[in-house]
Amino acid sequence: MTMNAISRSQIYVLDQDAALDFYVNKLGMEVNTDQDLGFMRWLTVNLPGDPEREILLEKPGPPALDPATAEQVRELLTKGALGGYLFITTDDAHKTYEDLVAKGVEITDEPTERPYGIDFGIRDPFGNRIRIGQMFPRA
Repeated sequence: MTMNAISRSQIYVLDQDAALDFYVNKLGMEVNTDQDLGFMRWLTVNLPGDPEREILLEKPGPPALDPATAEQVRELLTKGALGGYLFITTDDAHKTYEDLVAKGVEITDEPTERPYGIDFGIRDPFGNRIRIGQMFPRA
C-alpha cells in the first residue's frame, strides 16, 4: 500500500455562502464542488490550477456531528478556540498581504521574515487561522 497525495482537507464554517464569498472573492480560490447531498451540502474550493487539493467548507452538523456536539463546535469556533489552520504559499508575501488588506481581510500578523521564508497571518470570518508564506528555497 502506498499513499501518494493529500486530496482534501476540512475546516468548519458557520455559513457556507459567506465562506464561499470569502474563499473565492477575497482569497481568489475556485469552487471545486458545490453539491446538495440531501443530508449536507458538499462545498469544496481549491487554489486556481490545483483542483486535486480541495478544502471542504463544512457546516457543523449531521452526518458527522449530533446536534448537541454541533452546537458546541459552533460556540468554540465563534470564540476562535476551535478554528482550523490552513497554510498557503505565495510568490510574493508583501504583495499578497497588500491585496488582502485592500479587500478588508482580517490580518492577525504582518509579513515577517523567518528562517523558512516570509509569512503573515489572516483569519477567515469564522475564526479559522490561515498562514500565507513566501518560502525560501531549500538548501
